[in-house]
Amino acid sequence: MHILVILAGLLVPRVMIVLLWFFTNWFSGVFRGWLLPVLGFIFLPATLLWYSIVQNWFHGVWGLWQVAGLVIALILDVSPAKAGRKDYR
Repeated sequence: MHILVILAGLLVPRVMIVLLWFFTNWFSGVFRGWLLPVLGFIFLPATLLWYSIVQNWFHGVWGLWQVAGLVIALILDVSPAKAGRKDYR
């Protein structure tokens, strides 16, 4: 059961990115090339989504709440990497 929750948590941001990419123009004008979106899709999908939210909804203005959201997105992206590690102390 736990593996299903972990898989859903890893797949939901990527599914959202794919749906937004194919069915909307959400990412048009946000990135200049294709390298950063591809790397974001693979390594930091929640951060990629939050960055595009700031660019679209807040017109690229980075205030306190936008930076706090970025930190939360980074924590969400990095935390599954720590789940498999064991503490040997």
